[in-house]
Amino acid sequence: MDYNFREIEKRWQLYWKKNQTFYVKEENKKQKYYVLNMFPYPSGSGLHVGHCLGYIASDIYTRYKRTKGYNVMNPIGFDSFGLPTEQYAIQTGKHPNDTTIENSNKYIKQMNKIGISFDWSRKLSTSDPDYYHWTQWMFIQIFNSWYDKNSEQAKSINILIEEFNKNGNYCINASSSYHGKFDSVKWNHLNTFEKESILLNYRLAFLCKNIVNWCPGLNTVLANDEIKNGKSQRGGFPVYKKKMLQWHLRISVYAERLLKGLKFIDCSKSLKKSQMSWIGKSSGASLLLEIAYPIPKIKEIELFISYPEMIFGMTFIVLSTNHPFSEKISIFLYRKKVCRYLSKKESSILSEDVKNVSGVFTGNYVFHPFIIKKQIPIYISDFFSVDDKTKSKIGIPGHEKKSKEFSEKFGLEIITVLNNHEICINSDFLNGLSRKQAKEKIIKILNNKKIGEKRITYKIRDAIFSRQRYWGEPIPIYFKEKVPKNIPIDKLPILLPQIDNYHPKNGKSPLTRAKNWAWDEKNMQIVPNNLINHQFIFPIETNTMPSWAGSSWYFLRYMDVHNPQFFLDKKKETYWKNVNLYIGGSEHSTGHLIYARFWHKFLKDRGWITTEEPFQKILNQGMILSYSSTILKVIGKKVFVSYGLKNKKNVNYSFQEMYVDLCFITNNNELDIEKFKQNNPEFLNYTFILESGIFFCNRKLEKMSKSKYNVINPDNICQEYGSDVFRLYEMFLGPITQSKPWNNNNINGIKNFINRLWRLFHKNGKFKVTETIPTFQELKILHYTIKKIQDKMESFSWNTCISTLMIIVNKLTMLKCNKKKILEPIVQLIAPFSPHIAEELWYKLGKRKSIIYYSFPVYDSIYIKNEEITYPIMFNGKLKFTKTFCSSTPIEKIKNRILSHPKTKFFLKEKMIKKLIIIPKKIINILY
Repeated sequence: MDYNFREIEKRWQLYWKKNQTFYVKEENKKQKYYVLNMFPYPSGSGLHVGHCLGYIASDIYTRYKRTKGYNVMNPIGFDSFGLPTEQYAIQTGKHPNDTTIENSNKYIKQMNKIGISFDWSRKLSTSDPDYYHWTQWMFIQIFNSWYDKNSEQAKSINILIEEFNKNGNYCINASSSYHGKFDSVKWNHLNTFEKESILLNYRLAFLCKNIVNWCPGLNTVLANDEIKNGKSQRGGFPVYKKKMLQWHLRISVYAERLLKGLKFIDCSKSLKKSQMSWIGKSSGASLLLEIAYPIPKIKEIELFISYPEMIFGMTFIVLSTNHPFSEKISIFLYRKKVCRYLSKKESSILSEDVKNVSGVFTGNYVFHPFIIKKQIPIYISDFFSVDDKTKSKIGIPGHEKKSKEFSEKFGLEIITVLNNHEICINSDFLNGLSRKQAKEKIIKILNNKKIGEKRITYKIRDAIFSRQRYWGEPIPIYFKEKVPKNIPIDKLPILLPQIDNYHPKNGKSPLTRAKNWAWDEKNMQIVPNNLINHQFIFPIETNTMPSWAGSSWYFLRYMDVHNPQFFLDKKKETYWKNVNLYIGGSEHSTGHLIYARFWHKFLKDRGWITTEEPFQKILNQGMILSYSSTILKVIGKKVFVSYGLKNKKNVNYSFQEMYVDLCFITNNNELDIEKFKQNNPEFLNYTFILESGIFFCNRKLEKMSKSKYNVINPDNICQEYGSDVFRLYEMFLGPITQSKPWNNNNINGIKNFINRLWRLFHKNGKFKVTETIPTFQELKILHYTIKKIQDKMESFSWNTCISTLMIIVNKLTMLKCNKKKILEPIVQLIAPFSPHIAEELWYKLGKRKSIIYYSFPVYDSIYIKNEEITYPIMFNGKLKFTKTFCSSTPIEKIKNRILSHPKTKFFLKEKMIKKLIIIPKKIINILY
């Protein structure tokens, strides 16, 4: 009987579904293991083979850990509040929820097709009201919390209010943007509006005006990690700077804890480095500089200097356009220029703004803290990244590239304060001191003068939490006399209202069109907007939450997904605790992981969970690369040019590269022009300039993307070769953490391997396995394989596991071994990688329960005695002596023994070793 993968795979997929094989519940007798994938956004294009890499990898490890006796949870869901779905709704008028359901069902079908052992009973979607009920609840808790610096944790706002009632804010050490001081008497004399205005400066969720990344193409604010090269990641639309009133989450107060927590996460050095860079801790000094021409009630400006030892190199200071003094600091003659610059910056494009030096002189100065009567000019500019607290920057052009560029444009002085040996020069104060000595001296003097102190600062910014769009979690806030109030918890969830037009309105959320979007405080319900009277019926917030709100805690909800009473039962949280293995792309190593870790720490602070970090181990899978094709379009003309003419001297056009579908490209990189025109009618009247009668395109190996037309659909691979072959091939491409190119030509090798495995159990088309006792050689081959695969499984070296399986199948084929005691463990070894054929063979071997219920084979050390290898020891390629080692001896140990060997010392004498080459199991060569 031939291996009919279509019939076999369909049969076992139905079996798993019918028998709920992968359903999991809490079992105190078993040790838990929680495997998690970064859950997908369900796009209309479905999964491509790049997406599948992480899911297959996690599934292999999930299946393996089950056979090792663990109670494994492997859930999945959908990050279903997404911009593309809303853009599709704007274009078609189709409700985003309908699109989301269709796309999710497509993903479910694809995931089941490739045999991923998800527990579908735990499926969730962030756009499901049963889910975002608790996202809204959590936002309210964040809104009603403040951060106590003394205990380093978030606490209820009621504790703060109680302290204000008793003692004012004199004894409070809180993270706050409020700088005033008051006692209990003053506090208790304030009206409700005044009190709430002060509290908003302490809340972890707060409203404030800020310069944001505004994307007109998407009609919403974007976070920094949603932007690349000045354009939106989604759609590639230009991004601008704009000042808007937005909700923020005070993530920056968790900066130090986010840094410390990295010590307890098992992940790559590059991931930790990315997070540390994002958080951006630096030590410097804050100082107060006197303004030369003071403005009413303002005599000083606070600044932060990262390198206090360079204070004598300061030749200008910069205030950001977002600085509270930016509109006030200029003197009369310069006021118009400053106002013009500020209004221009409101609409400046982000990408252009970052590249071009820009700024405006205010006509005002500050006095240098150490050089008497020296005045330092004050500029306003958004050319620099400024300190988040002071929103200002000290310019040291002698030692900073951007400061130098700025100084050269505005004709400012450039002073060098350090020589090549990092010794201070050009200052009587610091001459001859090292940087460290100078830094300590400057900070000490600033302290003595009471104009500055040592300060640690962080690059991480408070996260903007508002999005001007429809398809997102409604923010459960209404406004009473312009004061934000949360909708009562027992009235959650606040559901998205039905609207007819999903397009944002003049930069405002589509929810401004909702007819029933007002809160009746008296009857505790949503009512029509025309009833708003600002007495007991008030407007509801029209912005929605960003998509990362739902993705910051979904891993907790998986633990208790059907609980209507609370987001997570204490007993289930105690059992599952946190994620043991988290698999996902490195593109989420900053934004998503920072937000999720912050959210988790907040919930822990308030006592709803018990763990400080959500993830124990994070594994970033590499990308699957695929060749894309681009053609050259002449900018501003209806002309395409063959790629080989791009750099010709007589061609003076400016080009843009345009991606084209691979179906229009022949094997020799030639564009089928007629076919291209037929499928793209907008280019029918375009001219195509050929070279030697042919129109060539350019081929690039890059990340798979629908926009690049280079995706490979797994459905097609599974249809032609089977899901088991597809799974094995994905893992065989290379190490899981590395990027690797997709090549359909090599998949036949895996297909042949599966067929050889099948033939081990069959003879003349019939299943034939004997009870004959295995030979010592067969047992040795088997137990060596068991040990090697187990070792490689634990180090996530799945490509080498598959190589090992190929080797044993080949060896057993040559030995014509069809003995049950050998073949049965082989089926168990391959089951995590190709589960369908494993289940089929397991059933044929007489088992009536799924193979996942059986323990992983155990190797017997009797059969895997280490073989000995004799190395020839060569010096500059000449044999001098030999040395025998065990085959399992680590390379480093071999190296140390050879270097310390008496004969090595004898032959080397006084010579210096340049290089030691060890070719495992072959030779050792010492070069001198």
